[in-house]
Amino acid sequence: MNDPQGNEGPPAMRAALLAWYDRHARSLPWRAPPGSGSRTDPYRVWLSEIMLQQTTVPHAAPYFAKFTERWPRVEALAAADRDDVLAAWAGLGYYARARNLHKCAQALAAQGGFPETVEGLKALPGVGDYTSAAIGAIAFDLPHVPVDGNVERVMARIFALETPLPAAKPEIRALAARFAADDRPGDFAQALMDLGATVCTPKSPACALCPWRDNCAAFAQGDPAAYPKRAPKKKKPHRQGVAFWMQRDGAVLLRRQPDEGLLGGMWLPPSTPWREEAWSEGEALGHAPAAAEWEDIGAEARHVFTHFSLGLEIWRAAAPAGFTPDAEERFVKLEDLPESGLPSVGRKVWKLAAS
Repeated sequence: MNDPQGNEGPPAMRAALLAWYDRHARSLPWRAPPGSGSRTDPYRVWLSEIMLQQTTVPHAAPYFAKFTERWPRVEALAAADRDDVLAAWAGLGYYARARNLHKCAQALAAQGGFPETVEGLKALPGVGDYTSAAIGAIAFDLPHVPVDGNVERVMARIFALETPLPAAKPEIRALAARFAADDRPGDFAQALMDLGATVCTPKSPACALCPWRDNCAAFAQGDPAAYPKRAPKKKKPHRQGVAFWMQRDGAVLLRRQPDEGLLGGMWLPPSTPWREEAWSEGEALGHAPAAAEWEDIGAEARHVFTHFSLGLEIWRAAAPAGFTPDAEERFVKLEDLPESGLPSVGRKVWKLAAS
C-alpha cells in the first residue's frame, strides 16, 4: 500500500472533494442540495440506500418515485400489505431486501422513528455496516464514511492497495475512516460516492477531472484502472428445473415461494426444485401442481442470479376439472400479470409460455 501522493492529508483532501461536489453533485430525488445545511429525510435516505444495494441509480430511481408516492412516510409503508410491497419491488431483484424493508418499516413505526446513532440503525432489520453509516452520515450528520463499491474503488486507487478484493474490504474501511470528520459528513459521503460513480469509474477513469488526481498513488503509477485488485472469479454453477404453466379460464396458477428462499414471499409459476442435475420426466411430474396433460413447449427460461445461473424448461397444461389451489397458490388473470409482482425469472417464463 502507498500513501496518497503530495503533501496533502485527509483534511485538505476533504476540502477539495467537497468543493468539487458543490459544483458537480448529481441531482438525485433522495438528496438535499449540497452545502444547503439541511438534513435529508431519513426515510428517503434509508429507502434509497436499500434500493441501491446491488442496483444502479437509473434502475432504482423509478422504483423510489413509485414507493414514495404510494407510501410517502415510513408509517404508511409499515401499514402496507407485504404482498403489495413485494409486488412493487418486483424487478429490483434481491427480494430479501423487500421483505426486510417491510419488517424494518414496522419496527421503525413501532419505536416512533429512526434512531439517530449508527449502533441503533444497525440493529434494524436489513441494515448493515454500510447502510447504517450512510443513513447516519447523510440523515443525521454523524462523522462516518460509508463504504460502498464506489468508495472501495476510490480508496484502492488513492492508496494503490495491492490486497485483492474481497479480502481488502476491512483494510479499505480503515483507510476510508481516516477521512471521517464533523465537517459536512453527509455531503462528504455522497461526494465520495459521486466521485466513484462519475469520475473514478471501473474502466477508463476520467482522471483529468478528478479533484484527487494529484493525491492518487495509482494515477502516479500510470495505471489507475489496474486497481482495485481482485481475486480470480469462481465459475458460477448452473442449476436446472421445470416450470409448470397451468391455465384455467384465462388465468394462470402462481405459487408463493417460502419466505426463507431466494425469492422468498414472491409469486411464481410452480416448479421443481432447482438443482445441478437435469430432471427426468418422471421426477419432474412428481412436483407438478396437478396430474394433467403436461406439454413440454421446447423452450427454456434462462436467468442469472448472483451466485448461479438457472435454466427452466417450461411445461404447459390446462387445469384439470375440479382442481383446487392450495393455501399458497392462486390463479391470476393473464391481464393482471403485469401488476402481479412477478420477479424477472417469472416474467421470462410468462413470455415464453404465452408465445
